[in-house]
Amino acid sequence: MNKIKRITAFQVDLPLKEGSYNWSEGKSVSVFDSTVVAVETEDGLIGYGECCPLGPFYLPSYAEGVRAGIKELGPHLIGLDATNHFYLNQIMDQSLKGHPYVKSPIDVACWDIKGKIANLPVSNLLGGVYGDDFILYRAISQENPEAMANKVKEYRKEGYRRFQLKVGGNPDEDIERIRAVSEQMKPGEKLIADANTGWLSHEALRVVNAVSDIDVYIEQPCLSYDECLAVRKKTNHPFILDESINGMGTLLKGYQDGAMDAVNIKISKFGGITKAALARDICSELGIAMTIEDTWGGDIVTASIAHLAHSTDPKLLFTATDFNSYVTVDIASGAPKRDNGRMKSSSKPGLGINPYLEVLGDSKVDIY
Repeated sequence: MNKIKRITAFQVDLPLKEGSYNWSEGKSVSVFDSTVVAVETEDGLIGYGECCPLGPFYLPSYAEGVRAGIKELGPHLIGLDATNHFYLNQIMDQSLKGHPYVKSPIDVACWDIKGKIANLPVSNLLGGVYGDDFILYRAISQENPEAMANKVKEYRKEGYRRFQLKVGGNPDEDIERIRAVSEQMKPGEKLIADANTGWLSHEALRVVNAVSDIDVYIEQPCLSYDECLAVRKKTNHPFILDESINGMGTLLKGYQDGAMDAVNIKISKFGGITKAALARDICSELGIAMTIEDTWGGDIVTASIAHLAHSTDPKLLFTATDFNSYVTVDIASGAPKRDNGRMKSSSKPGLGINPYLEVLGDSKVDIY
């Protein structure tokens, strides 16, 4: 009944409203290359997913790789039950080793299908929503300290109360960035200094020692897990891991080692909603705070984040992301929108979105 008949991929460019997004070690992107995937069943139901890597130099993923990987996976998935998520993931893992980001939009599209069949929003299938909405953070692209401090004032007017400061550059300038932005913080707001793996361990220690008097979270200071753990042991700052946590094994190791106080769960890094929800549930059981997000994306990624975040206990939901507010192109109706620094998931069946086919139509890259 719910067998997969066809998988279609679309390529779409997502330019940034602010011109560029800059983070550690001089990395920068101005237009994101996103892939929208449509999974169609033999009954004619269509589910949608999206994957948008943060360029080819952030995680082991890149935009063309999404589409090439789907071409490899497609033949193995035709005829499978789109609603049997764990078996579908097992087949994807057997058919293509690694590359979880390739599998993510397929998995998300199948959750969209399952919600449509059940006539329930994905958030209900994930346990049900908590409250009316959930809190968002705003990433502050790396600039000079004064410019980044001024961005806090601007974003606060949009309702944000949690600010992720992009550091991971020159340690001396990063210290100035953290100090300048911290001076703009108001009671109840939170500041995260996210180095995105950009510091060597000795640089990270210099920074955390220099800002020991500031209320700031330190996020993923170094490239390797062991380097981050070494820094963690020498600072009293609350600690967040992101890039180092790439599966259940590293998540459980981080908990066992006391390596973090919070963790970022990126849907595409885990391979889709199925495994991201499992990671979420493990964190909930262990009492680990979470940011629910993805590498980047538009309306469909944002809808996926919203369903997972809204069904997460707010005591453990540190924050989440509204990527569709960063870009200039709308790719679907019904997508959640930021409202005074907060967001809620759709109450409509599935993800609750309908892609703008006039936007995606000319970008079709393959049908499997």
